[in-house]
Amino acid sequence: MKKIIIAASALVLTCSAVSMTSFAEDTASCKAYVTVTLGPDSIAAVQKEVNVTDIDSDGKLTINDALYIFHEENYEGGAAAGYKSSVGQYGLQLDKLYGVENGGNYGYYVNNTMSMGLGDEITDGAYINAYVYSDVSGFSDTYSWFDKNNFEAECGASVELTLNHITFDANWSPVAAPVAGAAILVNGAPTEFVTDDNGKVTVVIDNPGRNEISAKSDKLTLVPPVCVANMTGGAGITSTTTTTTTTTTTTTATSDTSASSTSSTAAAGGDNSPKTGVAGVGTAAAVLAVSVGAAFALRKKNED
Repeated sequence: MKKIIIAASALVLTCSAVSMTSFAEDTASCKAYVTVTLGPDSIAAVQKEVNVTDIDSDGKLTINDALYIFHEENYEGGAAAGYKSSVGQYGLQLDKLYGVENGGNYGYYVNNTMSMGLGDEITDGAYINAYVYSDVSGFSDTYSWFDKNNFEAECGASVELTLNHITFDANWSPVAAPVAGAAILVNGAPTEFVTDDNGKVTVVIDNPGRNEISAKSDKLTLVPPVCVANMTGGAGITSTTTTTTTTTTTTTATSDTSASSTSSTAAAGGDNSPKTGVAGVGTAAAVLAVSVGAAFALRKKNED
């Protein structure tokens, strides 16, 4: 009987070690999508996928890790040439972004929510938007975003987007406001689409494949918003028979992002959070405790 209990205890210890190893592996990396803009008319990268690891060994996955790895993979000469950060009065700060040094005048948002610093933690599926201020005296650059990070639709389908930007109330708290009269661009080219007074616009794209949507305003210095439209099929999908003609148009919107700009916490979706395996570790520990207790009781009885 003793041998059985000892063997069971050893098995539980092994399972616990495996669970802890799995827990560490699950939190060792995450996916992020990085966008970098250098001014109202300059988008350097749009939603580049990055496998984020703890590059600076601070024990967490942060904006700094994501931006460093993004530059390492996407900037000529790597992070050494295009990216720089340092520890300043208020913590980790940005000194160079995509090769641009402008005295530390940068901004960065995670999931369209203002971040407090480069050391802010990120979770799996985070959308990181980093930008260079073009107005370094009046700081008129205003962060803007669409309510969808991306969507998939058939060519010729109508898709509604809403464009907002960050402004500040009397207490200097960030609040969202619609961008009216903004001109929509697709792949950098102007279109006929313009946002209404509520920031809404209906776009129709006929170009199959990946399309990058942005916007410009005559009244605001917008940090360029980005939305990726993945279009399928040709320019309008039409099925025809000898008696009837049926046009079928479907749209599937994905990755909606209604930002809560009054919060400094990134609004990451629950399903995108990395699976940590905490429940598995707790169960293994409970079983271990029961097994050890049983072994101790049996040994005590035999000694008596």
